[in-house]
Amino acid sequence: MILIIYSKPQIQAAFRTDEIRRTPPTPQDEMRAGMSYFHETIWKGVPKFLRRVDTALKNIGIDERVPYNAPLIQFSSWMGGDRDGNPRVTPEVTRHVCLLARMMAANLYYSQIEDLMFELSMWRCNDELRVRADELHRSSKKDAKHYIEFWKQIPPNEPYRVILGEVRDRLYQTRERSRHLLAHGFSEIPEEATFTNVEEFLEPLELCYRSLSTCGDRAIADGSLLDFLRQVSTFGLSLVRLDIRQESDRHTDVMDAITRHLEIGSYREWSEDHRQEWLLSELSGKRPLFGPDLPKTEEISDVLDTFHVIAELPSDNFGAYIISMATSPSDVLAVELLQRECHVKEPLRVVPLFEKLADLEAAPAALVRLFSIDWYRDRINGKQEVMIGYSDSGKDAGRFSAAWQLYKAQEELIKVAKQFGVKLTMFHGRGGTVGRGGGPTHLAILSQPPDTIHGSLRVTVQGEVIEQSFGEEHLCFRTLQRFTAATLEHGMHPPVSPKPEWRALMDEMAIIATEEYRSIVFKEPRFVEYFRLATPELEYGRMNIGSRPSKRKPSGGIESLRAIPWIFAWLQTRFHLPVWLGFGGAFKHVIQKDIRNLHMLQAMYNEWPFFRVTIDLVEMVFAKGDPGIAALYDKLLVSEELWQFGERLRANYEETKALLLQTAGHKDLLEGDPYLKQRLRLRDSYITTLNVCQAYTLKRIRDPNYHVKVRPHISKEFMEISKATDELVNLNPTSEYAPGLEDTLILTMKGIAAGLQNTENLPQETINYMHQKWMLFYYPHPGHNFSNPFQL
Repeated sequence: MILIIYSKPQIQAAFRTDEIRRTPPTPQDEMRAGMSYFHETIWKGVPKFLRRVDTALKNIGIDERVPYNAPLIQFSSWMGGDRDGNPRVTPEVTRHVCLLARMMAANLYYSQIEDLMFELSMWRCNDELRVRADELHRSSKKDAKHYIEFWKQIPPNEPYRVILGEVRDRLYQTRERSRHLLAHGFSEIPEEATFTNVEEFLEPLELCYRSLSTCGDRAIADGSLLDFLRQVSTFGLSLVRLDIRQESDRHTDVMDAITRHLEIGSYREWSEDHRQEWLLSELSGKRPLFGPDLPKTEEISDVLDTFHVIAELPSDNFGAYIISMATSPSDVLAVELLQRECHVKEPLRVVPLFEKLADLEAAPAALVRLFSIDWYRDRINGKQEVMIGYSDSGKDAGRFSAAWQLYKAQEELIKVAKQFGVKLTMFHGRGGTVGRGGGPTHLAILSQPPDTIHGSLRVTVQGEVIEQSFGEEHLCFRTLQRFTAATLEHGMHPPVSPKPEWRALMDEMAIIATEEYRSIVFKEPRFVEYFRLATPELEYGRMNIGSRPSKRKPSGGIESLRAIPWIFAWLQTRFHLPVWLGFGGAFKHVIQKDIRNLHMLQAMYNEWPFFRVTIDLVEMVFAKGDPGIAALYDKLLVSEELWQFGERLRANYEETKALLLQTAGHKDLLEGDPYLKQRLRLRDSYITTLNVCQAYTLKRIRDPNYHVKVRPHISKEFMEISKATDELVNLNPTSEYAPGLEDTLILTMKGIAAGLQNTENLPQETINYMHQKWMLFYYPHPGHNFSNPFQL
């Protein structure tokens, strides 16, 4: 029997807590939220997982542990470093999050060091450690204010504690210096009193490990000390390395300002060859390129100040410098030159990000030109990282064409790297949803082209799925296990390569899929109007779920809209258009052309992991979809002259679904995954309720004169609940809508998004609780002068 005890005060506190974010988070808020996963699960989860790997190795006859100084897993972040179209990420924000991460890392180490001191009480040690301990003991002066234990001078017959006591002192100083810099911008603690690099931190710990091992205490060394060493090697002094991301055009603006100031022309107007020639001449020279008299706009100052922050802070704070919308070698060389000009002592590795379909197609040729430059090959020392974007490529050409082009681009990029003797690391910029390249981790890795992983890969874990991956200790362990197992399996049992006839068919289908997708999304004159009427895209920003604006540029249509609101808006209506649009036209074309192509598609599904995963993910999305819900949104929100356009899209939806089932050989959706099918069926009634609530709320928001009659039976119990609405309305005093409408909209958005995730079923108690919370906004207080916006 399992006994579960619920704390009434905790339940009441949760019920009284506002579940809606009333103000947008800052990049610092996002960083603190992200770092909480390290504090709660990842910090202790990594050494536990590595111990499990040790056991697995032993079980297959390898009596060696994973070396602590060759960590299997490393973490990076771009919370506070990703300035791609986000004006809120300033150089000062980047500086702030780096110092905050450094302070948090030192605090985590500091909170553990005394536990380690308790364990290492032994007197026996090797001569190397004895000499060091005696020197420290003679010179130590203790300040007991900040110690819990071991606040007196440690006796010399406890040499390990003497060594670790010095480590503890420097960790304290490291933490306090970062805290002072954060709070005041300066610190009286000298830098030499702190740990400034991870090698300096590891050295005394390694000394203790060697001494224990040579004195017959290997079992002790492989206990908490080994875990601590692994944490230091994995997390370093900065907890996570911060990646910087900036759009290539911003660097072009800086270079153009420099060349104009030097009166040598307009960099922006130069050809690619001219740009490369000039950049390489400057990189090979030693003279400063510009001084303080360079005329700067606010945008140019922002770019240069970011490089100055990189130069100012310790190099182990940073990971890669990622160039979004990269198209050519000059994009990479420009960043290399700016790092040198701003005196970055240890330049960051520069990673081009290829996103749109045309950029992915041109990426191999761009890499050939880059690797053909002698200066650059010497600079990278045989290693290069390339990032490929799933979200923007899908938004640009549709999911089918983007998936196939990403596959082909990886194959070609690996060939180029082998040609030049460079080890290439692929950085997969996947989102959480299928429309942004998301899907089951294990299957996603195993469906990658052969030879593209080579025992290592880099992936993004986006904010919308980080809770599912690292929110609890067992989830953290399972996530690390999946990544490691799939990476090993891909290397030991590479997936099959597509046959030439499969490639030819995919190329033909991709052309048709792209044409169909773009003919609707970019060429249909009233598509943008329909999209904004039929979905809550315009209201998306009210959720305050991120610090980035929903658009890269305030003006513009679909092309300037970020991938998250593009996917999110269609998910809300259960139509998922960006995922499936283009598939139907491509499949229909090749099947009508030759019925034998259907048999080939079925063979591809059964034999080729990439194709199977692609089809299965879209089938899963169809299982979550409901064109009847989309029709309700159309009827309530879309102007009548556009109804026919919506009907045409829904007919396309049904046709595409039938073609995919035919290809997979399935009679019904999710035939091969009855467990997920059952989970979605159980959730459907709740999500559908939320959809109807949302549709009518949007109608009331957009048309304040619209009224729906209240059902006459409202129970006495419900009347008591509705008395709370006056208080809740006060939380949103600036809303221009009728009381409760905005909160209802936000709650339905959150509920629909959560319900369509591939999470475990929500307990009935949780569903009832959320239903009660929604009801507070769902019905108006009797004293309010407006009609109930809903009638179910």
